Amino acid sequence: MRVDDAAFDSVFMSLSKREAEVMDLIATGQSNGQIAQRLFLSEKTVKNHVNRIYAKLGVSSRVTAIGLWQSRQK
Repeated sequence: MRVDDAAFDSVFMSLSKREAEVMDLIATGQSNGQIAQRLFLSEKTVKNHVNRIYAKLGVSSRVTAIGLWQSRQK
């Protein structure tokens, strides 16, 4: 494993269990509202999770976050 790979993995490991769960649902194309309903959360809570995920991944869009998330699973 290269240093870059280790750093990349550590970013994903920094996500909480709930943030990873939210990210899995984002990657399936679900909206914040749909995620909120599925996880029995308010949309505001989901939005907070999404913002923390973006900050941890260093991204500013759903598309970029999904791309990183899917590349991690290959």
